[in-house]
Amino acid sequence: MADNTSLALDELEDGQSSLKQMLSLAAPMIVTNISFTIMQFVDRFMVSRLGTDALAAVLPAGIVSFLPASFAIGVSTSINTFVSQSLGQGRLKSCSVYCQQAMYMGLLYSAVVVGILWPGAPSIFKAMGHEPSVANMEVTYLRILLYAHIPMMISWCTGNFFIGVHRPVITMYAAIVGQSVNVVCNYILIFGKLGFPAMGIAGAGWGTFIGMTVGAGIRMSVFFSERINQPFQSRHAWRVDFGKMKELLWVGLPAGLGLLVNVALWGAVLFWLVGMFGKESLAATSAVFSCVNVSVMPVVGISTALTAAVGRAIGRGRKDLAIKQTRICLRIGVIYMGLAGLCFFVFREQLMTFWSSDDKVIATGMKLLICAAIYQVFDAAVIIYSGALRGAGDTLWLAFSAAFGSIVLLGGGGILMVKLAPQLEALGPWIATTAGVITVGLANRWRFKSNHWMKINIFKEPPISMPIEEI
Repeated sequence: MADNTSLALDELEDGQSSLKQMLSLAAPMIVTNISFTIMQFVDRFMVSRLGTDALAAVLPAGIVSFLPASFAIGVSTSINTFVSQSLGQGRLKSCSVYCQQAMYMGLLYSAVVVGILWPGAPSIFKAMGHEPSVANMEVTYLRILLYAHIPMMISWCTGNFFIGVHRPVITMYAAIVGQSVNVVCNYILIFGKLGFPAMGIAGAGWGTFIGMTVGAGIRMSVFFSERINQPFQSRHAWRVDFGKMKELLWVGLPAGLGLLVNVALWGAVLFWLVGMFGKESLAATSAVFSCVNVSVMPVVGISTALTAAVGRAIGRGRKDLAIKQTRICLRIGVIYMGLAGLCFFVFREQLMTFWSSDDKVIATGMKLLICAAIYQVFDAAVIIYSGALRGAGDTLWLAFSAAFGSIVLLGGGGILMVKLAPQLEALGPWIATTAGVITVGLANRWRFKSNHWMKINIFKEPPISMPIEEI
């Protein structure tokens, strides 16, 4: 498993070399996220073969599962920030310590989430007002996904560590293997192949659990391997360090709360509002989200790599490089998502007929894809600038902008659209969603241009002056 992605920032002298280095760092994360998107795409396609009820159930249940997980994911992104800045300053052992402290907190949090949501699952979907046939499937799928939170937590923590130390290839290999296992297990368990009983939507849930467990196991084995232990002392930093936990939470809590609010409003409000117009609207929204993931996930991979690059640049006192790297990533993201938006608009009918044969689902989904096409370029700005600001530790602003876009524009705007223009049906909340994405994209651009992030110091202790050890 050759890994040549440990980058020397002093090699970044001009735009050409910066582009080359950023692509070297971002490419494994793009592949990782594309493989995840393909896995989700294939999973939902398999579930869609079970009928409209199953397709309508899988995304709301996934959102409810992801809601508490989103808080942990947001907090865990602070690992990338601390690890990359520690790497830039030469604090190699601290890189492992931050990862390990995050795992302690994450595993405890996952156990609490499972204990609360498993018995409460029926009440959640009953409150959403979904049809009983759909709600029963949602409960089954959610309960199985909750078990996957523990291996997912391990994957998130170690994944942020590997990208933070500029070794994203490790995460890429682990993700591809785990997601391949997921797809194979889904096929076997959903449809009852190789002597296994057909489990339907439950099979999709267990396939996810098995795939996540395999991926987490690979990451942990590499984390403790000699190649990581030798420079980062990953086997010798297991002492509980409340100081490091506090630092992680100081930067990570705003990120976690921001992502939690964002997911809550996108999930609870969007699917609650869309669900008012029937299961066909839910199925159409599920299909459109699957298409949107194709455009979003590669850019999320670039953003994750940008967080690590900006963090290391700041750790070495090269904030000028952080600006250059952000500019390069923004151009790539805008071009890619702009082209994706054009495809959504031009091929919207073909995309929806791929997902469903239900005429109402197709007609609704075609309208929703127009909204998705409009906000693609602005979503690129949201994602890229968020990655840059996160690398600097400016997570409080990100929490504020995400909350404003979700609560005021998506939540308040979506409710107004349903009340004032009910004839638009599911399109109303999606128009509010488009307005929210555009506003947050412009706000994050303004924040980055203000250079406030340059004044942030995430460490309690002063930076040390020492040469960077080659790893």
